[in-house]
Formats: sequence, C-alpha cells, structure tokens
Amino acid sequence: MKKNPVIFNSLSQLHKAMGQPAPSHPLISIMNYGDARFDPKNFEQGIIMDFYKISFKTSFSGKLKYGQGYYDFEEGGMSFIAPGQLLKMQDEEANYSGMTLHIHPDYLRTYPLNSVIRQYGFFSYSAAEALYLSEKEKATILSIYRFIQDELSERIDKFSQDVIISQIEVLLNYANRFYDRQFITRKAVNNDLLARLEQQLEDYFNEDSSLVKGLPAVNAAAENLNVTPRYLSDLLRNLVGLNAQQFIHEKVIEKAKEYLAKDELTIAEIAYHLGFEHPQSFNKLFKSKTSLSPSAFKKSLLN
Repeated sequence: MKKNPVIFNSLSQLHKAMGQPAPSHPLISIMNYGDARFDPKNFEQGIIMDFYKISFKTSFSGKLKYGQGYYDFEEGGMSFIAPGQLLKMQDEEANYSGMTLHIHPDYLRTYPLNSVIRQYGFFSYSAAEALYLSEKEKATILSIYRFIQDELSERIDKFSQDVIISQIEVLLNYANRFYDRQFITRKAVNNDLLARLEQQLEDYFNEDSSLVKGLPAVNAAAENLNVTPRYLSDLLRNLVGLNAQQFIHEKVIEKAKEYLAKDELTIAEIAYHLGFEHPQSFNKLFKSKTSLSPSAFKKSLLN
C-alpha cells in the first residue's frame, strides 16, 4: 500500500519530528542540520510543508529528491521550497551540515514581501537547479542566517519582525544575484541546453508533431530537457533575452518564413503545419513579430 507524504502544518510539528526543541517563534525558525535527530525511513514517502523552506547546505552526503529531480549537494549550496511542494529524502544514510530557514506565510502577511516572494523564480526550480555558491558567497549567506538566528534567540521585541523581514529580503536578493552569476559561469552547460532545445524544436516541426500536438509547449519542452519551465525561461532570458514562450514563438516564425519562401503550401496549410488551430491566429502572431502579414512577407520575397 502506497503511503502518503507527511504533511507539516506548523513549525512546531516539524521541530518535534526532527527531534528539536519548539521554535522560539511559531511562524519562523532556523534549524541547524547537524542538530536534527530523525529517522529518514519515517519520511520515505516525502514531506509537504505549509511554509517556505530556504536551505543553506555547506556539505552534503546522499541525494535529496525534490519534485522529479535529484540534487547532489556534496559541494554545498541553496535550495528554495515554497509551501505545498513535495520534498523527498531518498538516501537513508544522508547527512549534511548547514542551516534551513522556515517561514510561515502568515509571518509575511502584513508586509509587501508577502505579495512579491513568489516572483522570485527559484521557488519554482527543481532540486537539480539549486544554487551553487562560491566560498565568498557562502560567507555572505551564512552571515545573514546567523543574524536572523541571533534575532530569534536574543532579541524578540516589537522591532524584531521588521528587522528579520528586511534580512529575508536581503537573502532573496543575494540569491537572485548569485543565480544570475551562475547562469554566466555555467555558460557551457547552458549553451548545451540551448542547443538541445533548438534541436528539439527543429525535430518537432520536421516530424510534423505540430500537426498532431499543436504548437510546441513550454512545459513539454522543459520536461524533455529535464528542467522546470521557470528555470528554462530564466536561463533563456539570460542567454538570449527572451523567455521560453517568446523563444518558441521566434522559432515558429523562423519556420513559417522557411515555408513561405518555399512557396509549396498555402498560408492556411502553413498555419496548420505549425500547429495553429486557426490561420487567423498564425497571421496575428506573424504580423506581431515581423510587422508584415504572411502574404505581405511572401510578396516581399518576390521583389
């Protein structure tokens, strides 16, 4: 019989399950991984939390399953999990050091951060897209964690929440900066993924998959590349200045121009070959991208 994931509705539940004392604040806590005492066998089915989990791992042995992917944390790094996401500990002997910050959404409720935190794309990344940190970056992140830890353990007063929220914002902004750096420093890997995406789209059209499946979809393209849609969009935006949907549309237009230049199909037939249900939708997209209708573009080739 398949077991259901363990659901944690409160930080107190989580702390108890991890063999930790109750958190000093019911809506926010920092847990040191080295202090946690739990049997991974009790969580083989995975866990789902009703709060944000921002993990900073300085070393790791074993594999963590997050969604459909695995991440080797041997070098250390950060991962970001939003409420409701499934997290699995796959290796019984996994052990690691570092800290994790848990934040219940209610802690943010009256602050502007509450409405913008989901805009940080890395909360939608998979474990395989975690943030790798340099030694200098690790020191920066560690200092923020320790600052929040000190506030929670020594100075809970009417200013504490304002101060801690500001530190969480700093933490997230640094993560944004470091992810941007990671897209640059891992350019060889990213360019390979870009080449695979281009080949995937080329094959999609050449094999007439669009006649059956319609226009190429971002979710399907990301799944075939073993990345999340959000990560694919952020990577492409960094590499070519377009998100995934815009990039696919550019490839659709390139293929449309190719068909129009060959002059073997009517404009309606080209639309169906590209995966459009209606030629009008094709005409609208083509004109928005080229400032010409397909027929006007076709005529321009004869001049």
